[in-house]
Formats: sequence, C-alpha cells, structure tokens
Amino acid sequence: MLQDKDRIFTNLYGLHDPGLDGARKRGDWRETKDIIAKGRDWIVEEMKSSGLRGRGGAGFPSGLKWSFMPKEIGDRPHYLVVNGDESEPGTCKDRDILRHDPHKLVEGCLLAGFAMAAHAAYIYIRGEFVNEAAALQRAVDEAYGAGLIGPDACGSGWAFDVFVHRGAGAYICGEETALLESLEGKKGQPRLKPPFPAMSGLYGCPTTVNNVETIAVAPTILRRGAEWFSSFGRENNHGTKVFCISGHVNNPCNVEEEMSIPLKELIETHAGGVRGGWDNLLAVIPGGSSTPMLPKHICEDVLMDFDSLKEQQSGLGTAGLIVMDKSTDIVKAIARLAYFYKHESCGQCTPCREGTGWMWRILERMVTGEAEIDEIDMLYDVSKQIEGHTICALGDGAAWPVQGLIRHFRDEIEYRILERKGVTSRPVAAE
Repeated sequence: MLQDKDRIFTNLYGLHDPGLDGARKRGDWRETKDIIAKGRDWIVEEMKSSGLRGRGGAGFPSGLKWSFMPKEIGDRPHYLVVNGDESEPGTCKDRDILRHDPHKLVEGCLLAGFAMAAHAAYIYIRGEFVNEAAALQRAVDEAYGAGLIGPDACGSGWAFDVFVHRGAGAYICGEETALLESLEGKKGQPRLKPPFPAMSGLYGCPTTVNNVETIAVAPTILRRGAEWFSSFGRENNHGTKVFCISGHVNNPCNVEEEMSIPLKELIETHAGGVRGGWDNLLAVIPGGSSTPMLPKHICEDVLMDFDSLKEQQSGLGTAGLIVMDKSTDIVKAIARLAYFYKHESCGQCTPCREGTGWMWRILERMVTGEAEIDEIDMLYDVSKQIEGHTICALGDGAAWPVQGLIRHFRDEIEYRILERKGVTSRPVAAE
C-alpha cells in the first residue's frame, strides 16, 4: 500500500485550500525555476527514466512522447495540449485533480511545455465540468498574478501562457486528433495518422497531447526524482496512479495507489469491499467502460497494471473500476454501454458508424432472449470487424466490452435465448 508521504495528489478530496497559498504549502511551485535551469534534455530524460506511461488510457511512455517533438524551433511554434475531456464512463480522476489540485496541472504545463520548447499550453476541458473549469481558471489567474507563468515564468526567462478551453461534451473529443480539430473550431472528428501531432498538430504545428494526470504528476517526479517514482509498481508499470472505484461497493471513491496493486486489495482496502461481500461479486470492468470485463475468479489475483490486465485480455485504460455484484443484469449492462458508443460515434468510419448500431440492436434482443444462438458468434464476428478497422480507437472501445461479455458470460446469453424457447434449466453460473 502507498504511504501518505509518497502521494502526489495530497488534496484529492478537497480537504485543504486548492488555491495558490494552499498549493505552495503542499510543495507545489517549489524550485520550479531550478528545474527549468537544468534544461530541456534533462527534463525529458528524467521523465523517460521515471517509467511514467500516459494516464489517459493508451499507456504510451510519456518521456518518449515528449522526445518526439522537434529539437529546433522553426517557423512553426510548438504547442502543449492537455486532454481534460474526461468522458469515459466510470472515470472521474481528472475531475478531482482539476477541482482540488489545479496548481499541479498548471505547474506541470510549464515544465512540460518548456521541455518541448512550447510557449503555450491549451487545456481542453469537458463542457459539463463547469465548476472544474472555473477552479482551473482561478488557478491559472493566480499563477499569472504571482509571475509563475507569463512573459517571464518563475523568473526563468521563458515566456509561457496557459489557456483554458471548454469543449461541448463530446466523447470523441477525448481522442487526441479529434480534440485538436475541436480546438481549432471544427467538428470533432479524428484525423488520419500520419502525420502525427508531434509533426503536424494544432494549427499544423508540432504538438504534444497529454492527459491531465500525466502532466499533473510531472513536477513531483522532477522534484523527487525518477528513481523515486520508478520504485513503485512492477517493471514497465511504474509509479502511482489515481484509481476510480464505482458501482456495487460500499464506499465508491477515487484513491491514489501504487501501480500493480492487486485488484481485490484495491477494492477491499479503499472501497469498503463489494456490496454483500466478495462472494457476491459478479464481474469488474477494470479500466473504464471500454475495457473488457473480468469475472470474479480472475479478479481474485489480477494486478492493476498494464501488463497483468493485458494478459487477461483486458486493459488498465483510465483505471476506472466499475464493480458489478450478482444483482447486475450483465447482458443489459453491456447493451447500455453499446448504446453509449453508438451514440458517441462520430460517424466518420463505416465499421464504427454502422457496426456500433448493429451490436446495440443485437444485444437489446439478447437482453430479452429474442435472439438466436448462432447470433452470439455473429455478434462476436461483428465486433471483430469493427476492432482495428477505424481511424481512432472508439471502434475498439465499443467492441471490447461486447467481446468480454461473450468471452465470460456466453452461458447467460444462451440461457435467456433457450428460456424464451421453453428450456428452463439454468446452466452453472459463469465466473
């Protein structure tokens, strides 16, 4: 378990002052000028050494991503864009960072921006986050007022501006290139890659897009050292992570823990356990709604990190755990998620535009048993026709929950179909 002295987000629950005075008491904005003085290369190498992987879902090594930005500044300015369009069902970590610890993000923008030779950061916030946008804007205004950002950020001689931009609540704008399109005032639709944002991003200029949590942890890593951060978690899965635990638990919460903590320990220690006890657990979606669910017998031993969950054909994603006990209508739950992805598809790619609707309609019939047995395999085949055949990962995110349902709870779907046909013997409960 992570000790309090090693927590990065020391005001995650809003118990203390989120303003500049409170942030400084908690260690933010300390020695920022000295870190900048160490130079861009040192910052990027330190981030690489820390083992930090993107906290927005994809898990790409952050320091490596920063290093993709051109070393020289040509005719085109460099930009840092922060993805605060937190729209994944089951995920609410960035929201609490923006609300209660916004100065970590603002300071992170400065350090990351300097490392990538950017003089400006745009923070794109989900439209529904009204209070969070206001809290962040207050923090930005305080930082300007104290000279921490602006024409001479922290007295370093580096000019740096931070702009807060509010979206309109589209899930697709969480995809980095769709976010850039939206930021430019266009319809939020993903771009084909290449070119990648590091070569041609915002306004056709070199751009790095990072998640709120990824940028917010950077100052603490640079202050305390890469070796400290990499001491948590397993190889290739280093650091601390904010986990969101919701659903059928006694104490839904956000909690910062070390990577590779066992899923069962995370739920029982911080969320008060499963409602009705661990034996009442049916399944857990481990990384936000787009990751395939895991049945109880896998949840006994799986670790909450990228590699352990990948071995179980799921993923860490945003680390938004959705816990479902045995009262859950598991087929209906996935049908509801399928409707969400159908609704949020931008419609640009045919497999996603048409396939998400197909999956939802088939699942709705499976909920009531009105489908046929051979449609289970057809549904799985449709999901495979979507997965990997779209410009962005929304198609994958729509397909994976359906695949998880069929992989682990096929018996439940078959039972409903057979029951409707007059066969009443329920199979052994899937685990």
